[in-house]
Amino acid sequence: MSISVRGITKVYGPQKALDDVSFELAKAGVVGFLGPNGAGKSTMMKVLTCYLPPTSGEASVCGHDIRSASMQVRRNVGYLPEHNPLYVDLYVREYLEFVAGIHGLKGKEARVREMIGLVGLEREQHKRIGALSKGYRQRVGLAQALIHDPQVLILDEPTSGLDPNQLEEVRGLIRTVGREKTVLLSTHIMQEVEAICERVIIIDRGRIVADDRADRLRSSQRDLEVLEVEFDGGVEMRLLLAIPGVVQARQEGPVRWAIGHARDQDVRPAVFQFAVDHGRKVLTLQKSTRGLEEVFKELTKG
Repeated sequence: MSISVRGITKVYGPQKALDDVSFELAKAGVVGFLGPNGAGKSTMMKVLTCYLPPTSGEASVCGHDIRSASMQVRRNVGYLPEHNPLYVDLYVREYLEFVAGIHGLKGKEARVREMIGLVGLEREQHKRIGALSKGYRQRVGLAQALIHDPQVLILDEPTSGLDPNQLEEVRGLIRTVGREKTVLLSTHIMQEVEAICERVIIIDRGRIVADDRADRLRSSQRDLEVLEVEFDGGVEMRLLLAIPGVVQARQEGPVRWAIGHARDQDVRPAVFQFAVDHGRKVLTLQKSTRGLEEVFKELTKG
């Protein structure tokens, strides 16, 4: 196993940031670590990278214990924290050579050239980091995380603040790296996980609430189907819940609703009748394509 976590708990005063967290990651592949803000994602990243000791529990990376063999853990981990710490006065190549030197790499110039090519920094390598766009700064961050050829890559919100073009480019880099290395990707963006992760771990209030392949999570809890409905005006939730067969109703906008019903029951005629009875028109009515976002909302609500 590349990563093994067993009963990790982290307590800050009266608050448990992590509460008996356990999971294992095999070699290679991209795993999404998904949760709302404040769920414990960044705390788990810091524990695994030996920046923060756990209150209790055990964890190892590539067979090395995070407490007794922290230096070996660091040698096997590449880390890109949420707020990418870079020396903005240095040039890109100069910075990567500096990082390679810290790691004591032999043939560091060749390794720097390789990383610059991998992350697409050829045209920017002679620019100051402070002059780069956020997308290119993230590429520099990925290069420094990969330069010592770690077996595990831990990325904390790596695409935060990127524009759509930068987003797709960085996602492509992560997919490429995940073919050979274990990538643990922390994010609260469901689309991110849908795009690049084979497996998903969902954490909420410090506890793991789901851990499975992405496709299995999307097909879980399928006893309900969801209709997306848009009316020509506002309606009350209590009235929607009174429609025969409707068991859930969630407001998605001023006049848009997600209505849950049993799979074996067609409630569309009843929804149209509801609109007639209450002086409303149905502007749109379609089945929802259930994605990870729906699963995420169900598992982290309340």
